[in-house]
Amino acid sequence: MFCVIYRSPQRDQTYLYVEKKDDFSRVPAELLRGFGKPQLAMLLPLDGSKKLVNADLEKVAQAIKEQGYYLQLPPPLESLLKMHLENSK
Repeated sequence: MFCVIYRSPQRDQTYLYVEKKDDFSRVPAELLRGFGKPQLAMLLPLDGSKKLVNADLEKVAQAIKEQGYYLQLPPPLESLLKMHLENSK
């Protein structure tokens, strides 16, 4: 199984994975509005031959099968206050 990965022009480090190129029919309209016009990033085989940095291949494949898409959001920012308090101990 392959998937197509699109980058959001409006949200940094946000990616949308779908099964077929330019087929957003199963992606909610509201999500697409917030995502912006998808920009093609890459094609990816979901057979485990390549790894993803911030997503689990099995979860991506399962989400695409079940809901028709997978949305990858950027990792949460570390709280600067939390980091400061931990370093000051």
